[in-house]
Amino acid sequence: MKFELFLKVFSRKHYRRRLILKTLSNFLILSALLVVFRIFSRPVFYEARYFFDNLLGVKYEVVAEEDRPVVRGGLSKVLKDRNIKLLVPPDENFSIVIPKIAAKAKVIPNVDATDEKAYLKALKKGVAHAAGTRFPGEGGHIYLFAHSTDYVWNVGTYNAVFYLLYKLEPGDEVYIFYKGKRYVYKVIGKKIVEPEQVEYLTRKTNKEFLTLQACWPPGTTLKRILVFAVRK
Repeated sequence: MKFELFLKVFSRKHYRRRLILKTLSNFLILSALLVVFRIFSRPVFYEARYFFDNLLGVKYEVVAEEDRPVVRGGLSKVLKDRNIKLLVPPDENFSIVIPKIAAKAKVIPNVDATDEKAYLKALKKGVAHAAGTRFPGEGGHIYLFAHSTDYVWNVGTYNAVFYLLYKLEPGDEVYIFYKGKRYVYKVIGKKIVEPEQVEYLTRKTNKEFLTLQACWPPGTTLKRILVFAVRK
């Protein structure tokens, strides 16, 4: 009788222990999956969209306020043609739109690229314009940047618009809207550089020159990818 009671008590304790351990392990697995989803969901989404857009022959057209009469006239064609999609700048006071990678974002002006707190705050809202560099239409060097992250677990928080920056090639177009006007730039090259190579931020030029920057690879701060473009 005592032995049977002992077995019953032991069995209950063993069951509770197994239940606690199983619940804890399930919680840890779920937490790990959520972390992985947070880190990789957005990069995977953009990569997948880019892949299927190319597979299906989808093309993106940039449409702003000035294009509305034209769009109204050709709207039926756009609606019928599933291979044409429209990209509208989020804010015509200052925005960037890149048709090839279906990217668009508001640009935050005059962000101090040396102040981590300031630029991380700006990059939660959009792409940052480096303080001290030119604005569209002024000539000279325009520098726009978006860091992918400060830490790996924040990879989904920053730089959504520049995840696919590396796919840009010479001849691709970048649109910048500034104070209601459209400016078009043609990509002429790209480069992977070290974080210490800040000379690209302060470069001098006798023509309107655009540099786009993001951390590389996404999810790290190991290097920087730079895309260079000139105004058309």
